Amino acid sequence: MGQAWGQAMQGRAQSADSVKIVGIGASSCADFLQGVTADPAAERDYIAWAQGFMSGVLLRAPTGRDVDLDLLPPQFPLARQAEFLRRYCEANGARDFSDAVIELYRTLRMPPS
Repeated sequence: MGQAWGQAMQGRAQSADSVKIVGIGASSCADFLQGVTADPAAERDYIAWAQGFMSGVLLRAPTGRDVDLDLLPPQFPLARQAEFLRRYCEANGARDFSDAVIELYRTLRMPPS
C-alpha cells in the first residue's frame, strides 16, 4: 500500500516505505469484493474511504499540480466511481484496494473525453 501512495505522490521527498495506510480501504481487492458481495451497503464505506484518500492525495500534491481537480465531476459520479473500483478489483484481485483508488485518481486527472 505504501507503494501505491508513493506512486500517487510522484516527486515527493517522503519515502513511500514510511507510509502506513489505515481504515476500511486498507485491504486487498479480494477482501473489498468479498465484503461488498456479502454486504452491499459496505460499498458506501469503501467509497467514503476512497474519497477521503483521494482528498488527502490532492492536498499533498506539489504546488501547481492537480489544481482545480474535481474528485466528483458530473461525468464521473459516485456510482460510476464505485463501478470503476469494482471492475479494477475484479481484474486485479491480488492488488490492494488503495491501488484501485490510485487508478481512479489518475483517471479523474485525465481531461474529459
